Amino acid sequence: MVELSGVLGVAMVALGMVLTPGPNMIYLVSRSITQGRRAGVVSLGGVAVGFLVYLLATNLGLSVVFLAVPELYVAVKLAGAAYLAYLAWNALRPGGVSVFAPEELPHDSSRRLFTMGLMTNLLNPKIAIMYLSLIPQFISLEAGNVLFQGFLLGSVQIAVALTVNLGIVLAAGTIAAFLARRPTWLRVQRYLMGTALGLLAVSVATDTSAPARA
Repeated sequence: MVELSGVLGVAMVALGMVLTPGPNMIYLVSRSITQGRRAGVVSLGGVAVGFLVYLLATNLGLSVVFLAVPELYVAVKLAGAAYLAYLAWNALRPGGVSVFAPEELPHDSSRRLFTMGLMTNLLNPKIAIMYLSLIPQFISLEAGNVLFQGFLLGSVQIAVALTVNLGIVLAAGTIAAFLARRPTWLRVQRYLMGTALGLLAVSVATDTSAPARA
């Protein structure tokens, strides 16, 4: 049985990460605005497969590696905290540009849209850090069956990420027009998200839990 605190923790991390502008969001918004909602949904399908690849790779090998080399677990955890701090700085720094003002892109076939969505996610350091160092910290030794916990918590992350991204794809044009007329709202969103990510980075860096056993 997975602890409720773990599920909620992963959901909050996933929500904070997916709402932070990154390669996935920029790509999906760009496609949705320039080529239409269908193109955005097809691209999101590729992103979803990328999540599944990370989920499988993480749960089928990382627990053993982290137990064999605990120093690696600490190093990856600190790398995750550092990346969260980096995202927080990008959100808070002056002169940031809205993700909803993308450059014009050429139209592509559905196959190419799907492939680019997949590769954008697989090459996204934010997603790699999430699966390698953030999600494993919500696995409970006492709950047993670490592999099952890993897949369930990863599924929670995927569900949150795809739900939010689908909403962004469907509303990209409307959001872009809304923020263009209200720059103050964009600044408020950036400050709130940057603060939340900064607090999360501190929490991850100061956590003293050990890696979960398979």
